[in-house]
Amino acid sequence: MTNVKLDKVHSALNFQVKHMMVSKAKGEFQDFDIDFNGDFDNLENASIKVTVNVASIETNNEDRNGHLKSGDFFDVENHPNITFQSKSVTKAGDSEYKVTGDLTIKGVTNEETFTVDYNGKAKDPMSGNIVAGADVDGKINREDYGLTWNAPLETGGVLIGKEVKLHGSFEFSIEE
Repeated sequence: MTNVKLDKVHSALNFQVKHMMVSKAKGEFQDFDIDFNGDFDNLENASIKVTVNVASIETNNEDRNGHLKSGDFFDVENHPNITFQSKSVTKAGDSEYKVTGDLTIKGVTNEETFTVDYNGKAKDPMSGNIVAGADVDGKINREDYGLTWNAPLETGGVLIGKEVKLHGSFEFSIEE
């Protein structure tokens, strides 16, 4: 039986959103886990569940972190986790896949599709284990999840864009 475990030291989950209509605010979630069930040689049969601890949000600004955790945004007290449960994985190119599933943020669930670039497998010279890696990209509309807080700008437009770009780089350790 194969045991697949996320290597959190070699993994990251980042986001960015338009700020003041002219730049991007960036951040990351520092605590998350991925339950991967399947075979990296046959990803189309895999099942993936992602759980993100929302309180681990980090934007390099304590006031912004606190605001994002508040009821204006994620409401961490009542909705401590973001989850994604895959429903299907389809091959879209040589090493590219589309993963479709249910994303739940702040108690609201919508179906989303993310692009996965599978980077392959290698043997870790330190542990002797096989490792596999993938990069994941996607976009969501934050307002679809009740994250609607905003502020108008004097020059027109709003403080925060609707579209949130997500990027994850993940490494898994495979023990057979």
